[in-house]
Amino acid sequence: MDGTAPTNCLQSFTVAKSMGGAICLGMALLMNGCDSISSDFSSLGNAMFPPSGAEVGAWATNFNDPETQQRGLVLLGTAPWAGTDEYLQLYRTCIQGPWDPLVKAGAIKALGVHGDPADAVLIASELENEFSYVRKEAAKSLQRLHDPQVKETIWQQLIVEEDQGVQIELAIALGQYPSDAVFQALVLELENRELAVNLAAADSLRCMTGEDYGINSREWLAWYKASDDPFKQEEIYLYPVYTRPLGFLDWINIFNPTIWEKPGLPRGLEVKTVRATQQEGPAQTQDGS
Repeated sequence: MDGTAPTNCLQSFTVAKSMGGAICLGMALLMNGCDSISSDFSSLGNAMFPPSGAEVGAWATNFNDPETQQRGLVLLGTAPWAGTDEYLQLYRTCIQGPWDPLVKAGAIKALGVHGDPADAVLIASELENEFSYVRKEAAKSLQRLHDPQVKETIWQQLIVEEDQGVQIELAIALGQYPSDAVFQALVLELENRELAVNLAAADSLRCMTGEDYGINSREWLAWYKASDDPFKQEEIYLYPVYTRPLGFLDWINIFNPTIWEKPGLPRGLEVKTVRATQQEGPAQTQDGS
């Protein structure tokens, strides 16, 4: 014996042990990733072969399963054919009734897309809902429907609202209602501790006045006090839309191509000027947000 055999045996055992550990680790990762892989393939299938209109309608009227019903209502909100009277009545019923908050949120989203200006009053009534995600959907829908009757409700809720996400959407919605009370409420939000709320309020102030003093509340107040007609340079308000780059699934989805939406005028708002508040560009409407 030259003394090398035991060393080689030990090396072989170490290598085998390492390979076995790697195999076990790989198997464990594969098993743990099965759910994720299955979910990815499910998402791919849903993107390329979306449910039929009949399926979506059945989901949206399933009052026994709130999650399924919300999913159906959200999908109806992105369907161009889902703005007829029977659908509008469904959305309104789901908002007015004592339904699950998930259902209310989905119906509010759909009504904001397809509804009439008069529906803004119904939607605004949900700004005091106890669930923040319902209030947020109401605030976002009020960006798409214009009715001066709701502007006081919006700015008053902005002042007392505690959820940052809701505050942002309310501040954005107020950009279409130039008035002293709205101006003062937005300036007050420039002192909010959340920068995102400050920026949303400043953008609406710029839209209402055509001026830009950023998030400096003192400069805004000084200018407003010295101005005889603070809203004479009001810009066109366009509701914002969700934007993201195209992903891999978007590029390969030839059966159900991505549908883009551009910022637009709220239903019921008359154009007064030629300038716009938002840069027109593609925005994804199938995100469910």
